[in-house]
Amino acid sequence: MVKQWWVWRYAAARAKADAGMATAEYAMGTIAACGFAAVLYKVVTSGTVSGALQSVIGRALDAQF
Repeated sequence: MVKQWWVWRYAAARAKADAGMATAEYAMGTIAACGFAAVLYKVVTSGTVSGALQSVIGRALDAQF
């Protein structure tokens, strides 16, 4: 019984120590998010996508109800 308690206690302590992200992981996640945002910005502001978005918005505003 005491041995099982110590095993449980050790497992709980290890899980708590590994919970969450470290500062380096936050930094890498932030860099990845910024890179994705830059690529998405370039795609959305490209001529083809911009023209398609303007066409969709224009048709939506001119729709007859």
